[in-house]
Amino acid sequence: MTPTPPPVVLADSGCTDTHVETQTGRALFTRYDGNPILSQSNWPYPVNSVFNAAAVRLPEGDTVLLCRVEDRRGLSHLCAARSANGIDGWRIDPEPTLAACAHDFPEEIWGIEDPRITYVPELEQYAVVYTSFSRGGPGVSLALTKDFKSFDRYGVIMQPEDKDAALLPRRIGGLWALIHRPVTTLGAHMWISYSPDLRHWGGHKIMLEARRGGWWDANKIGLCSPPIETARGWLTIYHGVRQTASGSIYRLGLALFDLEKPSICLQRGDSWMFGPEAPYERGGDVKDVVFPCGQTIGADGDSVNLYYGAADTTIALATGSIRSMLAWLDANSSPAEVVTVERNLVTGREERLS
Repeated sequence: MTPTPPPVVLADSGCTDTHVETQTGRALFTRYDGNPILSQSNWPYPVNSVFNAAAVRLPEGDTVLLCRVEDRRGLSHLCAARSANGIDGWRIDPEPTLAACAHDFPEEIWGIEDPRITYVPELEQYAVVYTSFSRGGPGVSLALTKDFKSFDRYGVIMQPEDKDAALLPRRIGGLWALIHRPVTTLGAHMWISYSPDLRHWGGHKIMLEARRGGWWDANKIGLCSPPIETARGWLTIYHGVRQTASGSIYRLGLALFDLEKPSICLQRGDSWMFGPEAPYERGGDVKDVVFPCGQTIGADGDSVNLYYGAADTTIALATGSIRSMLAWLDANSSPAEVVTVERNLVTGREERLS
Protein backbone atom coordinates (compact mmCIF):
# COMPACT_ATOMS: atom_id res chain seq x y z
CA MET A 1 0.00 0.00 0.00
CA THR A 2 1.30 3.45 -0.89
CA PRO A 3 1.94 5.49 2.29
CA THR A 4 -0.28 8.53 2.76
CA PRO A 5 1.71 11.76 2.42
CA PRO A 6 1.18 14.57 4.93
CA PRO A 7 -1.78 16.95 4.43
CA VAL A 8 -1.22 20.35 2.83
CA VAL A 9 -3.41 23.33 3.74
CA LEU A 10 -5.32 24.93 0.86
CA ALA A 11 -4.78 28.66 1.23
CA ASP A 12 -8.12 29.64 -0.30
CA SER A 13 -10.40 27.29 1.64
CA GLY A 14 -8.85 26.43 4.99
CA CYS A 15 -9.34 22.75 4.11
CA THR A 16 -6.68 20.08 3.81
CA ASP A 17 -5.64 18.25 0.69
CA THR A 18 -3.30 15.36 0.02
CA HIS A 19 -0.59 16.13 -2.49
CA VAL A 20 1.31 13.46 -4.38
CA GLU A 21 4.26 14.13 -6.65
CA THR A 22 2.84 14.14 -10.19
CA GLN A 23 6.04 13.60 -12.14
CA THR A 24 6.24 9.83 -12.59
CA GLY A 25 9.27 9.92 -14.88
CA ARG A 26 7.53 8.13 -17.75
CA ALA A 27 4.78 8.87 -20.23
CA LEU A 28 1.39 7.35 -19.54
CA PHE A 29 0.61 7.26 -23.27
CA THR A 30 3.08 6.74 -26.11
CA ARG A 31 2.51 8.48 -29.43
CA TYR A 32 2.62 6.33 -32.56
CA ASP A 33 5.75 7.12 -34.57
CA GLY A 34 3.72 7.38 -37.79
CA ASN A 35 1.35 10.08 -36.50
CA PRO A 36 -0.87 11.52 -37.74
CA ILE A 37 -2.57 8.36 -38.98
CA LEU A 38 -5.35 10.08 -40.95
CA SER A 39 -5.66 13.51 -42.54
CA GLN A 40 -7.56 15.26 -45.31
CA SER A 41 -5.00 13.99 -47.84
CA ASN A 42 -6.28 10.42 -47.23
CA TRP A 43 -9.89 11.27 -48.00
CA PRO A 44 -11.55 10.08 -51.21
CA TYR A 45 -13.43 13.38 -51.63
CA PRO A 46 -12.43 17.02 -50.99
CA VAL A 47 -12.47 18.03 -47.29
CA ASN A 48 -10.78 20.58 -45.06
CA SER A 49 -9.86 18.47 -42.03
CA VAL A 50 -10.40 15.11 -40.31
CA PHE A 51 -10.37 14.79 -36.51
CA ASN A 52 -12.19 13.76 -33.28
CA ALA A 53 -13.02 10.17 -34.25
CA ALA A 54 -15.12 7.69 -32.29
CA ALA A 55 -13.61 4.19 -32.24
CA VAL A 56 -14.73 0.59 -31.86
CA ARG A 57 -13.23 -2.83 -32.58
CA LEU A 58 -15.69 -5.11 -34.37
CA PRO A 59 -16.06 -8.82 -33.46
CA GLU A 60 -14.31 -9.84 -36.68
CA GLY A 61 -11.29 -7.74 -35.71
CA ASP A 62 -11.58 -4.57 -37.80
CA THR A 63 -11.22 -1.21 -36.08
CA VAL A 64 -13.81 1.35 -37.17
CA LEU A 65 -13.16 5.05 -36.72
CA LEU A 66 -16.21 7.24 -37.18
CA CYS A 67 -14.39 10.44 -38.02
CA ARG A 68 -15.52 14.00 -37.80
CA VAL A 69 -14.91 15.44 -41.26
CA GLU A 70 -15.15 19.18 -41.84
CA ASP A 71 -15.92 20.16 -45.40
CA ARG A 72 -14.81 23.33 -47.15
CA ARG A 73 -17.96 25.15 -46.14
CA GLY A 74 -16.95 24.71 -42.50
CA LEU A 75 -19.72 22.19 -41.76
CA SER A 76 -19.03 18.70 -40.40
CA HIS A 77 -20.33 15.19 -41.07
CA LEU A 78 -19.24 11.69 -39.98
CA CYS A 79 -17.34 9.25 -42.18
CA ALA A 80 -16.13 5.72 -41.34
CA ALA A 81 -12.58 4.49 -41.82
CA ARG A 82 -11.80 0.79 -41.29
CA SER A 83 -8.49 -0.95 -40.65
CA ALA A 84 -7.46 -4.54 -39.93
CA ASN A 85 -4.82 -3.48 -37.40
CA GLY A 86 -6.18 -0.14 -36.22
CA ILE A 87 -3.04 1.65 -37.38
CA ASP A 88 -2.80 1.79 -41.16
CA GLY A 89 -4.34 0.40 -44.33
CA TRP A 90 -7.48 2.43 -43.71
CA ARG A 91 -10.46 1.78 -45.97
CA ILE A 92 -12.50 4.98 -46.07
CA ASP A 93 -16.14 5.20 -47.12
CA PRO A 94 -16.30 6.96 -50.51
CA GLU A 95 -18.99 9.36 -49.26
CA PRO A 96 -20.25 10.55 -45.85
CA THR A 97 -21.36 7.65 -43.64
CA LEU A 98 -23.65 9.77 -41.51
CA ALA A 99 -24.43 13.20 -42.90
CA ALA A 100 -26.49 15.97 -41.39
CA CYS A 101 -30.17 15.74 -42.30
CA ALA A 102 -31.56 19.20 -41.62
CA HIS A 103 -34.85 18.43 -43.38
CA ASP A 104 -35.87 15.81 -40.80
CA PHE A 105 -33.61 16.94 -37.96
CA PRO A 106 -33.36 20.75 -38.02
CA GLU A 107 -30.99 20.68 -35.06
CA GLU A 108 -28.37 19.44 -37.56
CA ILE A 109 -28.61 22.40 -39.92
CA TRP A 110 -24.98 23.39 -39.27
CA GLY A 111 -23.61 19.86 -39.25
CA ILE A 112 -22.87 16.97 -36.86
CA GLU A 113 -19.68 16.54 -34.86
CA ASP A 114 -17.58 14.66 -32.29
CA PRO A 115 -19.22 11.20 -32.05
CA ARG A 116 -18.73 8.60 -29.31
CA ILE A 117 -19.53 4.91 -29.86
CA THR A 118 -20.76 2.48 -27.19
CA TYR A 119 -21.67 -1.13 -27.90
CA VAL A 120 -24.85 -1.95 -25.96
CA PRO A 121 -25.22 -5.74 -25.48
CA GLU A 122 -28.87 -5.50 -24.41
CA LEU A 123 -29.77 -3.83 -27.70
CA GLU A 124 -27.21 -5.75 -29.77
CA GLN A 125 -26.42 -2.42 -31.41
CA TYR A 126 -23.89 0.38 -31.29
CA ALA A 127 -25.06 3.65 -29.80
CA VAL A 128 -23.55 6.66 -31.57
CA VAL A 129 -23.92 9.83 -29.51
CA TYR A 130 -22.88 12.96 -31.37
CA THR A 131 -23.13 16.74 -31.33
CA SER A 132 -25.77 18.30 -33.55
CA PHE A 133 -25.15 21.95 -34.35
CA SER A 134 -27.73 24.59 -35.21
CA ARG A 135 -28.69 28.19 -34.53
CA GLY A 136 -29.35 27.36 -30.88
CA GLY A 137 -25.83 26.01 -30.42
CA PRO A 138 -24.55 22.46 -29.92
CA GLY A 139 -26.92 19.76 -28.68
CA VAL A 140 -26.66 16.02 -28.05
CA SER A 141 -28.17 13.59 -30.56
CA LEU A 142 -28.34 9.79 -30.66
CA ALA A 143 -28.41 7.15 -33.39
CA LEU A 144 -28.28 3.35 -33.22
CA THR A 145 -26.61 1.09 -35.78
CA LYS A 146 -25.61 -2.53 -36.26
CA ASP A 147 -23.26 -2.12 -39.20
CA PHE A 148 -22.24 1.57 -39.51
CA LYS A 149 -24.08 1.66 -42.81
CA SER A 150 -27.68 2.32 -41.77
CA PHE A 151 -28.68 4.32 -38.70
CA ASP A 152 -31.83 4.69 -36.61
CA ARG A 153 -31.77 8.34 -35.54
CA TYR A 154 -33.42 9.34 -32.27
CA GLY A 155 -32.78 13.02 -32.87
CA VAL A 156 -31.75 15.49 -30.20
CA ILE A 157 -31.90 14.09 -26.66
CA MET A 158 -30.20 16.98 -24.80
CA GLN A 159 -30.99 20.47 -26.03
CA PRO A 160 -28.37 23.22 -26.52
CA GLU A 161 -26.00 24.14 -25.11
CA ASP A 162 -24.76 20.60 -24.52
CA LYS A 163 -22.09 18.29 -25.97
CA ASP A 164 -19.25 15.84 -25.10
CA ALA A 165 -21.69 12.97 -24.50
CA ALA A 166 -21.51 9.18 -24.37
CA LEU A 167 -23.88 6.41 -23.30
CA LEU A 168 -22.84 3.85 -20.70
CA PRO A 169 -23.05 0.29 -22.09
CA ARG A 170 -25.52 -1.04 -19.53
CA ARG A 171 -28.38 0.18 -17.41
CA ILE A 172 -27.70 1.63 -13.97
CA GLY A 173 -30.48 0.86 -11.52
CA GLY A 174 -32.73 -0.11 -14.43
CA LEU A 175 -32.09 3.13 -16.33
CA TRP A 176 -29.84 4.10 -19.22
CA ALA A 177 -27.13 6.58 -18.22
CA LEU A 178 -25.71 9.39 -20.35
CA ILE A 179 -22.65 11.48 -19.52
CA HIS A 180 -22.75 14.93 -21.12
CA ARG A 181 -21.52 18.51 -20.71
CA PRO A 182 -24.20 21.22 -20.58
CA VAL A 183 -23.22 24.82 -20.11
CA THR A 184 -25.27 26.35 -17.29
CA THR A 185 -25.03 29.25 -14.87
CA LEU A 186 -22.84 26.90 -12.78
CA GLY A 187 -20.31 26.66 -15.61
CA ALA A 188 -19.13 23.94 -18.01
CA HIS A 189 -19.04 20.74 -15.97
CA MET A 190 -19.66 17.01 -16.56
CA TRP A 191 -23.19 15.79 -15.78
CA ILE A 192 -24.95 12.42 -15.83
CA SER A 193 -28.62 11.87 -16.71
CA TYR A 194 -30.89 8.82 -16.75
CA SER A 195 -33.62 7.48 -19.04
CA PRO A 196 -35.99 4.49 -19.19
CA ASP A 197 -36.17 4.52 -23.00
CA LEU A 198 -33.24 6.56 -24.43
CA ARG A 199 -35.68 9.34 -25.34
CA HIS A 200 -36.85 10.91 -22.09
CA TRP A 201 -34.13 12.01 -19.71
CA GLY A 202 -34.09 13.16 -16.09
CA GLY A 203 -32.33 12.68 -12.78
CA HIS A 204 -29.66 15.14 -13.87
CA LYS A 205 -26.62 15.33 -11.57
CA ILE A 206 -23.21 16.96 -11.72
CA MET A 207 -20.52 14.28 -11.59
CA LEU A 208 -17.33 16.30 -12.10
CA GLU A 209 -16.71 20.04 -12.04
CA ALA A 210 -14.15 22.31 -13.59
CA ARG A 211 -11.75 23.56 -10.99
CA ARG A 212 -11.15 27.24 -10.29
CA GLY A 213 -8.08 29.42 -10.34
CA GLY A 214 -4.82 28.33 -11.91
CA TRP A 215 -5.55 24.63 -12.37
CA TRP A 216 -5.01 23.02 -15.77
CA ASP A 217 -8.76 22.24 -15.93
CA ALA A 218 -10.06 25.46 -14.39
CA ASN A 219 -12.02 26.87 -17.32
CA LYS A 220 -14.19 24.01 -18.54
CA ILE A 221 -14.09 20.23 -18.69
CA GLY A 222 -15.84 17.50 -20.69
CA LEU A 223 -15.86 13.79 -21.40
CA CYS A 224 -13.41 12.49 -23.98
CA SER A 225 -13.79 8.83 -24.99
CA PRO A 226 -16.51 6.65 -23.41
CA PRO A 227 -15.68 5.46 -19.87
CA ILE A 228 -13.97 2.08 -19.48
CA GLU A 229 -15.67 -0.31 -17.06
CA THR A 230 -13.12 -1.81 -14.65
CA ALA A 231 -13.48 -3.79 -11.43
CA ARG A 232 -12.63 -0.58 -9.52
CA GLY A 233 -15.03 1.73 -11.32
CA TRP A 234 -15.65 3.66 -14.53
CA LEU A 235 -12.20 4.80 -15.68
CA THR A 236 -12.73 8.06 -17.51
CA ILE A 237 -10.52 10.25 -19.67
CA TYR A 238 -11.70 13.84 -19.68
CA HIS A 239 -10.40 17.06 -21.21
CA GLY A 240 -9.67 20.24 -19.36
CA VAL A 241 -9.31 23.65 -20.96
CA ARG A 242 -7.02 26.33 -19.60
CA GLN A 243 -7.22 29.88 -20.90
CA THR A 244 -3.85 31.53 -21.45
CA ALA A 245 -2.72 34.85 -22.88
CA SER A 246 -2.28 33.16 -26.28
CA GLY A 247 -5.47 31.12 -26.26
CA SER A 248 -6.85 27.83 -24.91
CA ILE A 249 -4.89 24.64 -24.20
CA TYR A 250 -6.75 21.30 -24.28
CA ARG A 251 -5.17 18.61 -22.09
CA LEU A 252 -6.32 15.23 -20.77
CA GLY A 253 -6.92 14.04 -17.22
CA LEU A 254 -8.24 10.92 -15.49
CA ALA A 255 -11.04 10.27 -13.03
CA LEU A 256 -12.66 7.15 -11.58
CA PHE A 257 -16.39 6.87 -10.83
CA ASP A 258 -18.42 4.37 -8.82
CA LEU A 259 -19.73 1.45 -10.90
CA GLU A 260 -23.32 1.49 -9.61
CA LYS A 261 -23.48 5.18 -8.65
CA PRO A 262 -21.47 6.82 -11.43
CA SER A 263 -22.32 10.31 -10.22
CA ILE A 264 -19.88 9.62 -7.36
CA CYS A 265 -16.25 10.44 -8.16
CA LEU A 266 -13.85 8.10 -6.37
CA GLN A 267 -10.59 9.55 -7.64
CA ARG A 268 -9.56 12.52 -9.74
CA GLY A 269 -6.08 13.16 -11.04
CA ASP A 270 -4.51 16.36 -9.77
CA SER A 271 -2.41 16.95 -12.89
CA TRP A 272 -3.00 16.48 -16.58
CA MET A 273 -1.55 13.27 -17.99
CA PHE A 274 -1.41 13.99 -21.76
CA GLY A 275 -1.16 17.31 -23.53
CA PRO A 276 -0.21 18.87 -26.87
CA GLU A 277 3.54 18.52 -27.48
CA ALA A 278 4.11 17.23 -31.03
CA PRO A 279 4.09 19.70 -33.94
CA TYR A 280 0.86 18.25 -35.37
CA GLU A 281 -0.81 18.91 -31.97
CA ARG A 282 0.60 22.40 -31.43
CA GLY A 283 -0.26 23.76 -34.87
CA GLY A 284 -3.35 23.40 -37.06
CA ASP A 285 -6.82 24.88 -37.49
CA VAL A 286 -7.04 25.13 -33.68
CA LYS A 287 -3.63 25.02 -32.03
CA ASP A 288 -2.73 23.22 -28.78
CA VAL A 289 -5.47 20.59 -28.84
CA VAL A 290 -5.47 16.86 -28.11
CA PHE A 291 -9.04 15.56 -28.09
CA PRO A 292 -9.89 11.82 -28.07
CA CYS A 293 -13.43 10.66 -28.77
CA GLY A 294 -12.67 6.94 -28.76
CA GLN A 295 -10.38 4.11 -27.79
CA THR A 296 -10.19 0.37 -28.36
CA ILE A 297 -9.11 -2.26 -25.83
CA GLY A 298 -6.75 -5.07 -26.90
CA ALA A 299 -7.42 -8.78 -26.63
CA ASP A 300 -5.42 -8.79 -23.38
CA GLY A 301 -8.09 -6.62 -21.78
CA ASP A 302 -5.48 -4.04 -20.81
CA SER A 303 -3.75 -2.40 -23.78
CA VAL A 304 -5.43 0.74 -25.13
CA ASN A 305 -5.33 2.39 -28.54
CA LEU A 306 -6.39 6.00 -27.97
CA TYR A 307 -7.48 7.87 -31.10
CA TYR A 308 -7.46 11.64 -30.80
CA GLY A 309 -7.95 14.76 -32.83
CA ALA A 310 -4.77 16.82 -33.13
CA ALA A 311 -5.20 20.60 -33.43
CA ASP A 312 -8.66 20.04 -35.00
CA THR A 313 -6.86 19.03 -38.19
CA THR A 314 -5.76 15.36 -38.15
CA ILE A 315 -6.26 12.07 -36.28
CA ALA A 316 -3.41 10.64 -34.21
CA LEU A 317 -2.86 7.48 -32.16
CA ALA A 318 -1.35 6.93 -28.72
CA THR A 319 -1.03 3.65 -26.83
CA GLY A 320 -1.32 2.96 -23.11
CA SER A 321 -2.80 0.49 -20.64
CA ILE A 322 -5.68 0.33 -18.19
CA ARG A 323 -3.45 -0.93 -15.37
CA SER A 324 -1.08 1.98 -15.90
CA MET A 325 -3.91 4.52 -15.83
CA LEU A 326 -5.28 3.10 -12.58
CA ALA A 327 -1.81 3.07 -11.03
CA TRP A 328 -1.29 6.68 -12.16
CA LEU A 329 -4.54 7.68 -10.49
CA ASP A 330 -3.44 6.03 -7.25
CA ALA A 331 -0.22 8.05 -7.31
CA ASN A 332 -1.59 11.35 -8.58
CA SER A 333 -5.10 11.89 -7.26
CA SER A 334 -6.95 13.55 -4.42
CA PRO A 335 -8.97 11.30 -2.10
CA ALA A 336 -12.73 11.12 -2.56
CA GLU A 337 -13.43 13.45 0.38
CA VAL A 338 -11.38 16.27 -1.16
CA VAL A 339 -13.09 15.77 -4.53
CA THR A 340 -16.43 16.22 -2.78
CA VAL A 341 -15.25 19.32 -0.93
CA GLU A 342 -14.07 20.80 -4.25
CA ARG A 343 -17.56 20.17 -5.65
CA ASN A 344 -19.17 21.89 -2.68
CA LEU A 345 -16.92 24.93 -3.07
CA VAL A 346 -18.06 25.33 -6.68
CA THR A 347 -21.77 24.77 -6.05
CA GLY A 348 -21.93 26.70 -2.79
CA ARG A 349 -22.90 23.66 -0.72
CA GLU A 350 -21.24 23.32 2.66
CA GLU A 351 -21.82 19.69 3.60
CA ARG A 352 -18.93 17.22 3.65
CA LEU A 353 -18.67 13.47 3.40
CA SER A 354 -18.72 11.89 6.81
